[in-house]
Amino acid sequence: MASAPQSQLPLFYNALEPLSSQAHAKFRTRTRDKAPFLASQHAVPLTIDEFPLVQRFMPIVFTLGDDAIPIALMGLNEGVNVFVDDEGTITEKNLYIPAYIRRYPYMLARLRPDAQELSLCFDPTSDAIGDFEEGEALFDGDQPTDFTKGILQFNEAFEQAGGRTQAFMKELKELGLLMDGEISIQPEGAERPFIYRGFQMIDEKKLQELRGDQLRKANQNGMLPLLYAHLFSLSLMREIFGRQMQLGKMPQPQAQLDPVA
Repeated sequence: MASAPQSQLPLFYNALEPLSSQAHAKFRTRTRDKAPFLASQHAVPLTIDEFPLVQRFMPIVFTLGDDAIPIALMGLNEGVNVFVDDEGTITEKNLYIPAYIRRYPYMLARLRPDAQELSLCFDPTSDAIGDFEEGEALFDGDQPTDFTKGILQFNEAFEQAGGRTQAFMKELKELGLLMDGEISIQPEGAERPFIYRGFQMIDEKKLQELRGDQLRKANQNGMLPLLYAHLFSLSLMREIFGRQMQLGKMPQPQAQLDPVA
């Protein structure tokens, strides 16, 4: 979820280039009030550190497959994001923006598959970074500015959170708590319900049946509150559905929720 070689670029990234004081000595980064790359994205990866905040605004579910990851749903259908307009402007005040979005266009990545260390890279196709007259300078001579050091620290913290998330998902799998999810929403006046699949969720019955030692461990290591944050957030599915209806962005009934790419 976090780092990937350039041959396997993660969501949003079109290319990756290592940030260098030689090649990018005059580069600056500028603040944008729009995120066009987000306008048609309905789901974004999450770290478990974010569950307590995200569960107030968006449903938290898990992708399909053995390498499942947690994702925040910003829409229930591919191409629909109910929190931004068509130009990528966020339409809701005080909305929590997942760290995966906030780190773009930067990320830590291995420059070679066999490299041990991660390097700070950026997406050169982004209009947020370049040889601009305005914006925050990334280098002062051959040294990174405090602003660049802050970007590096944020990305390092994101990688660490990604490691904790991988451990969390491994434990979920070992406990057998994940199951295929399904939600049926019957709008007033509709002949057929809208049925969403294509994601995983926690099996509440299996959670309730955990042995005492398993439950004690899940409580002590902080896993249990995260599981309930996920479960509580599922009630927001219907709110997201309602927003889609208001925006006129509804699919045909019997729709299927497509997992994040």
